[in-house]
Amino acid sequence: MKANVGRTDKVLRIVLGIVLLSLVFFLDGPARWWGLVGLVPLLTGLFGYCPLYAVFGLSTCPMEKKGA
Repeated sequence: MKANVGRTDKVLRIVLGIVLLSLVFFLDGPARWWGLVGLVPLLTGLFGYCPLYAVFGLSTCPMEKKGA
């Protein structure tokens, strides 16, 4: 599993994940469970790997320098 999520992307995913997870504590009724969707961006940000990026061949990681 090669990392395909760059630094800026990671930070944005982690922040978004935490914000969405906080909805579990602020919303009432069945709508509160939508906050669990925040686990997806949080985990992809923490692990640095996004399965959808892999499917579509995308990557936000900086390009590796090739030695001469």
